[in-house]
Amino acid sequence: MQKVTVEQIQQDPLKYLNQVEAGESFILIQADKSIAELKPIININKKLRPFGLCAGEFIVPDDFDAPLTHEVLNTFEGG
Repeated sequence: MQKVTVEQIQQDPLKYLNQVEAGESFILIQADKSIAELKPIININKKLRPFGLCAGEFIVPDDFDAPLTHEVLNTFEGG
């Protein structure tokens, strides 16, 4: 994250706003002290995925939560 002084922003605000629009973030410095962060707004208007989006695409087997065999356990546990 780049640091920029308030004076630099005042000299060419459009330059920095264009960089923010492109995804960059800045820490604003005044009198050698960080006073603010200038960053792009993340779009929060994302559409929710519909319920049942993958319905019928796969089937969970009846033994899904059954204990693993010794062979499979040994593979994971290195036994």
